[in-house]
Amino acid sequence: MLWIKALHLIFVTSWFAGLFYLPRLFVNHAMVCDEATLERLTMMEHKLYRFMMPLAVLAIVFGLWLWLGYGITGAWMHVKLILVAGLIAYHLYCGKLMRDFKAGNNTRSHVWYRWFNEIPVLILFAVVILVIVKPL
Repeated sequence: MLWIKALHLIFVTSWFAGLFYLPRLFVNHAMVCDEATLERLTMMEHKLYRFMMPLAVLAIVFGLWLWLGYGITGAWMHVKLILVAGLIAYHLYCGKLMRDFKAGNNTRSHVWYRWFNEIPVLILFAVVILVIVKPL
């Protein structure tokens, strides 16, 4: 099971790298107007999102494997699973925002994206504390 735990951590870390960077690209995308930069950011967002999807799936698969393998229970695990569901929703919402940018339908400012960019940081803090400290 240690190999599964190691793979879970590797894929979670990689997925979070994308979740931190993609909204940062949105900040830049919301600030620029020239066509060449918009095209480059659209391409970067698409490639990153496409790369993030298998990372997310593998993080979830190995996480489920650990959960089922160890039979982990407790209130902290229920809260963690809710946070993971929120992270999945955040990831999918990033895909919607990316498609809106590509279609030229962005209605949000770079300031909104700066705040939006902090959501995965808060989830990461909460999940790490839940898993390590198990306060519930």
